[in-house]
Amino acid sequence: MKHENIIKIYHKDTDCYGIVWHGAYIKWFEIGRVELSHLAGIDFKILDELEILMPVVELNCRYKSPAKLLDELCITTEIKELKKTSITFLHVIKNNNNDNLILNATTTIVTTDKNGKLYRNMPDFLYEKFNKIFTTSTELNLI
Repeated sequence: MKHENIIKIYHKDTDCYGIVWHGAYIKWFEIGRVELSHLAGIDFKILDELEILMPVVELNCRYKSPAKLLDELCITTEIKELKKTSITFLHVIKNNNNDNLILNATTTIVTTDKNGKLYRNMPDFLYEKFNKIFTTSTELNLI
């Protein structure tokens, strides 16, 4: 399963040359992770009540071409790897105006308690929800 988000670039996300500032992409990665999690049936209000956090522990980004002021971007997020201890998301951003690849990135999250103590394994209910959309995506890619 993938989540796609379409955004238009405005001044707030660009540098003085009209090029998207590299840090702006990070907030779009979060939107993709959260929305994909929602599609999996994960309610962040419940996680908050259970005092379960899902911090990013690794971010890798390979910029391919610049995005510019007023470009329209398609941000695709999917699960790349699911382990009992972590989830790695793949983020691909393309320019809808010309289909240029802007970047490929991965973010890896783990689960912790509210004090930052790492869970040895993520809670079963979370793993099961992520596994359902991960295995569905994997099966679809094989067909």
